[in-house]
Amino acid sequence: MAPMAQHAQMHPRAAEVITTRGLSRSFPMGDTVIRALQGLDVTICRGEYVAIMGPSGSGKSTLMNIIGCLDRPDSGEYRLNGTPVAALSDGQLAALRNREIGFIFQTFNLLSRANALHNVELPLIYAGVNRRERVARARQALEHVGLGDRVLHRPSELSGGQRQRVAVARALVTKPSLLLADEPTGNLDSATAEDILALFAELHAGGNTILLVTHDAGIAAHAHRSILLRDGRIESDTLHPPKGSA
Repeated sequence: MAPMAQHAQMHPRAAEVITTRGLSRSFPMGDTVIRALQGLDVTICRGEYVAIMGPSGSGKSTLMNIIGCLDRPDSGEYRLNGTPVAALSDGQLAALRNREIGFIFQTFNLLSRANALHNVELPLIYAGVNRRERVARARQALEHVGLGDRVLHRPSELSGGQRQRVAVARALVTKPSLLLADEPTGNLDSATAEDILALFAELHAGGNTILLVTHDAGIAAHAHRSILLRDGRIESDTLHPPKGSA
């Protein structure tokens, strides 16, 4: 059975969070044009845990930026929870991104002078949530990732794994429909990376939709589905039991 057909059978009623059709993106480089994405068709349904992987230059970062509403394709269609993204203004796109996508980056991207609680509050501040509610929600998110006793600590007072957990809490605090993780274990040692991946497994078991971008097949093996990109095209789309499952 073809991977996409098998995928469709496993998720016959699940809502589509991400849908792309004929997605293409090119970049000029001197006298040449780099075709970063070449007609990609991707569907990711609610509740899936998917790894996008590929070598440098495969197009995975370009795809992540488009899915994350940080860039726009040259052609093709992208729908996020059924919303045609191309039709949105920059302001509408920013609001959609803040509401629907929780970002987790390799470099954590935390404010160094702010404590963990304030870092997690930031998306709620942008969303206009009142102070009482956003503090309560930020505390709850930090407790959810095991940092209830570190809410007043600044990033410099936290370990690398704890900083990434703050970043995960910040991604969760708006209750987004998609968690988008870009090489989230890239700056962590092996043991700490396994702890973060175990947290991702817990979040997925709790119903979160996760898209993990990585160049590492060992990291991708923790997901339930892997999409391999090469030269801007999908080389394979494979369902598999996650690493560590029976």
